[in-house]
Parts: sequence; C-alpha cells; structure tokens
Amino acid sequence: MGVKVLNSGLSTTIQDLGRPGYFHLGIPMSGAMDQKAMRIANLLVGNPENAAGLEIVFTGPTLRFDEACLIAITGAEMPFKLDGVSQSSWQSIQVEKGQTLEFDYLRAGARCYLSISGGINVPLVLGSRSTYLVGSFGGMHGRPIAAGDILPLGRCDFMASQVGKNLPTKMLPNIGVREIRVLLGLYSYRLTEGSISKFFSEKWVVASEADRMGYRFKGGQALEFVERKAPFGAGSDPSNIVDSSYAYGSIQVPSGTEPIILHRDAVSAGGYFTLGAVISADMDLIAQLQPNTSIQFVSIDMHQALLARAERVAEMKEIRGYISNS
Repeated sequence: MGVKVLNSGLSTTIQDLGRPGYFHLGIPMSGAMDQKAMRIANLLVGNPENAAGLEIVFTGPTLRFDEACLIAITGAEMPFKLDGVSQSSWQSIQVEKGQTLEFDYLRAGARCYLSISGGINVPLVLGSRSTYLVGSFGGMHGRPIAAGDILPLGRCDFMASQVGKNLPTKMLPNIGVREIRVLLGLYSYRLTEGSISKFFSEKWVVASEADRMGYRFKGGQALEFVERKAPFGAGSDPSNIVDSSYAYGSIQVPSGTEPIILHRDAVSAGGYFTLGAVISADMDLIAQLQPNTSIQFVSIDMHQALLARAERVAEMKEIRGYISNS
C-alpha cells in the first residue's frame, strides 16, 4: 500500500523541513526550499508541519494512490487533475483508492509541494526524511523518485471535516516578489563602496544554474575589490579568502562576476568571500524564481531583518489558527 510512481517528473524529491544540527560536519540542512509552502501543505491535511512530502520542480509526476487519503498541493502554480478532473491548490482534497494524480504545465513559480495525510514514511536519516542528492542519502535511497517506486505512507486516517480546508486569498504567499532583501556580511569590506552601491542598484537575472545547492545570477557589472596582499592560505583571486563557514543564504561572488545564493543543499564552508546573506524571511522566495527572472537585491539592516522574521512568524501563526478553526 502507498503511492505508485508512474512518471517521476523532472526532479521530484522527498523533503521535510530538513536536518539542522550537522552543518559543522559538512552536512547541509536540506529540506524543502520553500519552507512555508511545505508547512501549509502539511497543515491542510492534518499532518505535523515537519511531515515528509514531495518537492516538485518545473514538471510534475504522475502518481497512483493505492489507498484513500487527503492531499494538498501548494507553492508554484502548477495545475493538476485527479482522474482527469481539475482540482484546486492550497486546499485539502480527498483521494480515493486507485485514483491517479497528474500535473499540467507550470504557470508561475518553480516548485510546488505535495503533502499526503500520514506523510511519506521513508526511514529517518540523521533525524530527517529529506533527500540530500549530493550525499546520496535520505528520501528514496538518496535520489529523486523514479517510475516504479512505491512511496510508503504513514497512517492515512482523516475525518470528513478535514476535506476542503483551504486558505483565503489574502493569506496565500506572494511568489511574485522580485525584491530580495540582503544583510551585508563579514566580508563585504573586500569590496569598494561604489561597487557595493552598484550591486544593489542593478537588475540581476537568474541563470540556468538554479537548484537545491544554489541560485546563480548574471547580468550585473563585475564587482570591484579593495586592493590587498593575499593572506596565507587564500588563493590569488581577489574573491578568495582563507576558508570560512557559510551561513544559509550566503551570497558568494566568485571572481566578483556572478553572485550565487547558497540554498538548502549548499556546502558549509569554502574559500570564496561572501558579500552578505539573504534574510531568512526571503529564502522561500528564491525557491520560486525561474531562470531568466529579473530581480533586485535590497540592502537592509539587522533591525529590519529581525522585523521581517517576526512578521513571517506572525503570518504562520495566523495561518495555523485559521486552518485549525476552519
């Protein structure tokens, strides 16, 4: 019993909210790139927010359900059907045993999330069911799902009152935001003041290299570095530093040309300077950017970053309350 994968889609992986606590060992957090969408999908079907579901990128899978359950699909706008009948996202939907779920073409965003009542019950690895593709562990044997896989489920018990739970439009995340807020970091001193100003005034475009490890951006002018004598242990390129740790959301700029935002599966340390970091409240937005999308980075201070985080926490509290009481 479970869910039979008939077609895997482009890159569909099992994810939960990740495995924090191992970054010092070189193991990234992994987990859903759009954490808010994953949390909401789970809430809609009555799961704990950390239950494992599917992260679906650009094209969706075709799945056959071998037991009755509830599902919810959130995140990117990717229309879907049950046995050929169109359904709505951001709500809980009852699926009968034997029904088939399939997706149409992506319309907006990049990643959607499928939650199933009971969650996908693959083994825990370091406390998480998330797939870490580079490390080849977690999820479905450390790889994307594939045709022929059977996705095991936890208990699918649900009440009739849970069917049709949804969110009002005003509570839906805005995946169309094109401003990404940044907190300057420890190594921004490597750049001239004029270069930093230029970085925030220009438009940047998402490159084709945009995945779970990081998003590369192009289109802006090369950054200018303050002259220096390279310290012992650093490379000769002006963007090199003595190896240091990277925070989630750090912005590398190798050789000062194309910024890279490090995401859920990124390495934990390296020898490139980091200009700063995207604030935690905006990391979900990165996950929904398609290649060739134009964005602008916005510089903010710590006070503004903390306010943004508090607003995000308050929004999730409101959503939990609404779903629980609806």
